[in-house]
Amino acid sequence: MAKLYVIPTPVGNLEDMTMRAIRVLKEVDCILAEDTRTSGILLKHFDIKTRMQSHHKFNEHQAVSGIIERIKGGETIALISDAGTPAISDPGFLLVRECRRESIDVECLPGATAFVPALVASGLPNDRFCFEGFLPQKKGRATRLTELASEKRTIVFYESPFRLVKTLTQFAEYFGDDREASVSREISKIYEETVRDTLSGLISHFTENEPKGEIVIVVAGMSGKEKNNEKTE
Repeated sequence: MAKLYVIPTPVGNLEDMTMRAIRVLKEVDCILAEDTRTSGILLKHFDIKTRMQSHHKFNEHQAVSGIIERIKGGETIALISDAGTPAISDPGFLLVRECRRESIDVECLPGATAFVPALVASGLPNDRFCFEGFLPQKKGRATRLTELASEKRTIVFYESPFRLVKTLTQFAEYFGDDREASVSREISKIYEETVRDTLSGLISHFTENEPKGEIVIVVAGMSGKEKNNEKTE
């Protein structure tokens, strides 16, 4: 029976690719890739010769209906992103939603995603957490930060290395510069690094040491002590 497979790909180390993911990518009729050039390197490495089609945030809305019809017509299709699990801060949600609406089977394989190892390595409480992904760049950013300032759960963000210091500075402004946090970069790559400190300490560190690579920021939730101080004020 035709279906949609959602397949995670390595966020850094190619050894993180699962044997099941390789098998499925070889068996499906077509692979939807965020960037066919990037994915082409991965497929070549694992000798996967399945044809690819571009599927990214700029063409996702227009492409979904056609893909749905192809699956209904008997094609089994796999969706991958440049790295990690599709639909987690990457294209894919719209297609999965429409498949569900059309009663098309969707199977998501377990695999690599950047925020889980970053959360665990942070040493911050991870029994309860919230994932924010990339914050809005302009409209709605201040409102969201104000809302998150009183969030008790550990908070996980994605960020560009070029905006890291600016974002940490905003976090210090809204959350308090002594809030515990960690920054992980280059997860599963040779130069993987996790730095844990207060927000003010992280600002100093990354001002002196220019960050490179994909970034995951993990911020401690509001503590009971902070909440009591807020009431006193």
